Amino acid sequence: MRVLMFGRTGQVATEVRGLAERQGLPLLALGREEADLADPSACAAAIAARAGATDVVINAAAYTAVDRAESEPDLAHLVNAAAPAAMARACAAAGLPFLHISTDYVFDGSGATPWTPDAPTGPLGVYGHSKRAGEEAIRGAGGAHVILRTSWVFSAHGSNFVRSMLRLGATRDSIDIVADQTGGPTPAAAIAAALLQIGRAHVAGTGRSGTCHFAGAPDVTWAGFARAIFAQAGLPVAVRDIATADYPTPARRPANSRLDCASLAADYGIARPDWREGLADVIAALRAPVPPDSTQA
Repeated sequence: MRVLMFGRTGQVATEVRGLAERQGLPLLALGREEADLADPSACAAAIAARAGATDVVINAAAYTAVDRAESEPDLAHLVNAAAPAAMARACAAAGLPFLHISTDYVFDGSGATPWTPDAPTGPLGVYGHSKRAGEEAIRGAGGAHVILRTSWVFSAHGSNFVRSMLRLGATRDSIDIVADQTGGPTPAAAIAAALLQIGRAHVAGTGRSGTCHFAGAPDVTWAGFARAIFAQAGLPVAVRDIATADYPTPARRPANSRLDCASLAADYGIARPDWREGLADVIAALRAPVPPDSTQA
C-alpha cells in the first residue's frame, strides 16, 4: 500500500510516518512547502501529480487552533473545508480512497449519550463549523472516503493536554481543571494505526465509505484525565474540579464529547484503545533520553 499523506509534523502525521516506516510501507508526507492547505488548488494538484504512484490518500493536516479560529474564520474554513474538498474531488477523479480526520467539535455537546456517526451535528464555534463544512464537502465529492472523527488527541510531541499538564505539574502543587466536560482521550499512535488499517481495507476493496468515530476508553472528564496523568508521572499535584464557566475561553467547548465507536469496530474490526495504556507509552517516551548526535565527535 502506497500512501500519500498531507501533514508531516503534527501529532497524527508524526505517528503515521513512524508506523509506516516500521511496517515497511511506502509513504510520502507532504509538508506546507509541497502543499499548503491554505492553497486548495495546490493540494489537488499534488494528488493529481502523484496519483499513479499512490494507493490511498490521508489528510492528517488541519487548522486546530480552536480559540484562535474565532478571530480567523476565513483561514480556518480555507484549511479545514476548502482544502479537504479539493483533495476529495482530486481523489474521486483519480479513483483513490481518501481518509480524513475530523472532530467531536462538530457536535453541540448536549446530553450525556455518546454521539453516533449519524447524529445531528451542531458546532458551537468556528473550528467546529469549519470541520463540519469539510465533512460535507468530502461526502459531496462522490469518491471512496472515510471521515474519522476523534477527540482529545495526545502524544509525546506537539501541543496537547498531556504535555501541558506535565509541564505545569513540574512547578505546581495544585491546579484547577474543568470537570464538567467528558470525552475519550485518544493516543495519536492509535489513530495512526487505525488509519493504516482502514487504508488497507480500501485498497483491498473491502472498505466502506462513510463516517466513523474513534476515541479512547474509558470516557473521562478533563479533571479525571489530569489526575491520571499526574499519577502515572509520579507528580504530587492536587487537581481541583472547576466548572467550564470558571475557565472562560474565546471558543465554547462541547460538554459531552462521548463518541459511539461501534461502527468502526463492526466495519473494520478496530476497537477503542485504552487511553491509560497510551498515556503510559507517552510518559515513557518523554522520559527516554535523547540519543546522541552520531554526526558529532
